[in-house]
Amino acid sequence: MGDTALVQHARGVMGLVNGLGAPPRGGVNDAVRVSWERCVNAYQLDPARPHAPDIVDGANLKDLQTRHDELVDIARAEMDTLYDQISGSGYALLLTDAKGVILSEKVDPTLTRMFRGAGLIVGANWSEQSEGTNGIGTCIAEARPVMIHRADHFRARHIALSCSGSPIRDPQGDMIAVLDASVVGSHDTRSSQMHTMALVNTSARLIEKCLFLRRSQPFRVLRFHSRPEFVNLLHDAALALAEDGTVVAADDMAVSLLSAQSRRALVGSRFSDLFEIDDSDLRQLESARHALFPVRDRRYGRRYFLSLVPPQNSTPYISAQPLRRVAAASESVRIEPLGKPEAMTLSELAGDDPMMLRNTRSASRVANSPVPILIQGPTGSGKEAFSKALHLASERASQTFVAVNCGAIPESLIEAELFGYKGGAFTGARKEGSRGRILQASGGTLFLDEIGDMPLNLQTRLLRVLEEQEVVPLGGDTAIKVDLRVISASHRPLREMIQRGEFREDLYYRLNGITLELPALRQRGDIERLVRRFIAMETDRPVTIDGDAFACLLAYPWPGNIRELRNVVRTALAICDGDVIRREDLPSELRNGGDKPAAAAPVANNLPAAPALPTETTGASGNPLEAAERKAILQAIEQNRWNMTLTARALAMSRNTLYRKLARHGIAVGDQRGDKVSRH
Repeated sequence: MGDTALVQHARGVMGLVNGLGAPPRGGVNDAVRVSWERCVNAYQLDPARPHAPDIVDGANLKDLQTRHDELVDIARAEMDTLYDQISGSGYALLLTDAKGVILSEKVDPTLTRMFRGAGLIVGANWSEQSEGTNGIGTCIAEARPVMIHRADHFRARHIALSCSGSPIRDPQGDMIAVLDASVVGSHDTRSSQMHTMALVNTSARLIEKCLFLRRSQPFRVLRFHSRPEFVNLLHDAALALAEDGTVVAADDMAVSLLSAQSRRALVGSRFSDLFEIDDSDLRQLESARHALFPVRDRRYGRRYFLSLVPPQNSTPYISAQPLRRVAAASESVRIEPLGKPEAMTLSELAGDDPMMLRNTRSASRVANSPVPILIQGPTGSGKEAFSKALHLASERASQTFVAVNCGAIPESLIEAELFGYKGGAFTGARKEGSRGRILQASGGTLFLDEIGDMPLNLQTRLLRVLEEQEVVPLGGDTAIKVDLRVISASHRPLREMIQRGEFREDLYYRLNGITLELPALRQRGDIERLVRRFIAMETDRPVTIDGDAFACLLAYPWPGNIRELRNVVRTALAICDGDVIRREDLPSELRNGGDKPAAAAPVANNLPAAPALPTETTGASGNPLEAAERKAILQAIEQNRWNMTLTARALAMSRNTLYRKLARHGIAVGDQRGDKVSRH
């Protein structure tokens, strides 16, 4: 960009604001003009003045990211999806806090240097006060989606940028973040940028919805839409209800469908003020799992379909006293039996975890298409259960679902197992032969688990079957047509295996129509819900779980994932006395918080017991600020009777952050506490 163009832009900005000289070529819209006036009159900025980016220092940035870790965790999943849609267009995706500080980014590594040169880096402050008119700062100032195209920017140094920013609001409707897509040096027209703006706005709304559902877990959530097929999907409307039916939070879709003025206009209403429904109808809806209830709204008589989701995250009160004391009812959780369903649905598997919600949304979109699906995830994360749920959500649900574990079948038998064989094809073969798993799955779904363990020579045969949609059994010479929908899965890094020559690249791209990443159990944001559900599924009688035992289950890092959780639950149910699961019914590694040497310490949600607790005066590090934080956390815990969900909310942090701070400050949960804090 030549110096002449920069000077001309700066003169045009000042000419428009001061009413002197010619306005910029092509003119500007009203929103940009008002923003320029703010920059000059309120912020005293000079469009021509060189300006180094305002970067938050490392310690403050880390604190900001920690305070927003729940938001960042949810947003990253949707940013990945959005980036797949705009990849190759030169855009970077940025997530900022409500003050314009960039918390997270998604950018092509080959373009990183260019974006850094433009000041678009994590920790940079892109408020209007700092950078003038831009997609992030002006979005914050206007509190609405904003598109700033090249010369719309206030500062001359930014006129090579095009930015599209959309606000993200919390369940109360307050702006807490901005999602932005920015491109440097693109010559796209303003009209072509509108497509990107629409995608960014859609993703911001989805992040809002995931955040709404996550933070509404302690409440009943009423979900509704005028079209029944949209209910319980991310595009429906949602209201969080207190015990007495009072609306405590509403999302934007609820505001739109009910023609309300704002979210706050709905908060405080009773559900019966909004819909032609009473308490008995609501109780009936709550007791009927996945049922939809037709109803009309009171104001306009419009027809909707309702679904009621019970509380998902009502953390039990955790006792700080020894277990020999009889636990109060509020310190234990009673769980009713659910029975063992044949298979969980996609929505049941997703729960309220943002990554799983993204996975189920993507899976639902391709459920009835021929697009092959590759599922990656650690062992025990539920890859087969997810595949079965996807099969049941498709038009092939009435046909056969055939699962093959490529790592569990001996290499000498896997060829016959997959492709079948004619009688007498090899020594030991049955005289009537075998159809093979591929033929068995024809018309239905073939699930190839641990596909990375398949021998290379069989990968070649499998590729031919997938390409030709026909199979030749061993010992046969006639190809048999098949109708295959293939889902494959692996815990191994297939791309690295391709580089090492251990997996065929052409087969990888044939299987990888869409890739879904299943998170490890310790990474999920709805562990409490999963613990409750698996206990309910594994028992045929009502069961009570002590608060201390429940806390251990939530704090443990679960290296064995869902499979380990189910085994622990089964064992505890088998050995517990009086249908009450106590702390001593759990394995020792759970009771000890999963402690391991530091080099092998698991991530997130680990709560190791500290052998020597610091005093309240000095804290763990002797730092008075650390001591003050520890004291504040302890006070909040006491005030909320050791309810971790309420404590986290009172401290304006996520539960994961709270647990990390508990571990850092040596505040143990349960009867191992040694901080001598009075509970009076």
